[in-house]
Amino acid sequence: MDLHELILTQHARLHAAEVGRPDLSIQDYVLSDVTEAQMRLRPLPGSNSLAWLFWHMTRAEDLGVNVILTQSTQIFDVGDWGARLGVSLRDIATGMTDLEVGDFSQRIDIGALLAYRAAVGRHTQAILRDLRPEVLDEVIDADLIQQARAAGAFGPHGEVVPQRWTGKRKAFTLTHTVLGHAFLHLGQADILRGLLGLPTI
Repeated sequence: MDLHELILTQHARLHAAEVGRPDLSIQDYVLSDVTEAQMRLRPLPGSNSLAWLFWHMTRAEDLGVNVILTQSTQIFDVGDWGARLGVSLRDIATGMTDLEVGDFSQRIDIGALLAYRAAVGRHTQAILRDLRPEVLDEVIDADLIQQARAAGAFGPHGEVVPQRWTGKRKAFTLTHTVLGHAFLHLGQADILRGLLGLPTI
């Protein structure tokens, strides 16, 4: 297995089977037998919902791949996703208040959220297949951070994110923002499954 195939395989684990390979999807397991109502639930005070977690992971990937890695148009801005999702939010939702998380979780269209996630995943797979290794050595500078901010990346409470990104190489975007960050949140999603009374991994 070469490096490209390894990265594509790890990315496929984060998404539905339709994006990568049916035998790899952690997402499909985490969401198996979960109802739309359960996607919106916050089983403990102050906890996130599954809907919030999947929004956060997906927006971070869309921005990380299409604004930081390739400096191209986000999937969010292709195909009228904002209207389809039924929410006014476009940032990655870092630092949202408890009330904001609750309101967001009730408003978002769950079917559209999972369709948006699949669209982002498929696009990322295509990008990763052709990604030139030297791109990963490029530095995330202030101009690139400003492009991300102009694209609506961070929101009013999310300025901790550009602080983490600035000055790092784009490899950080791939290994942390797209892959590692999503694995962490899928682990949280599996814990939420347990709190909802469903079997966990």
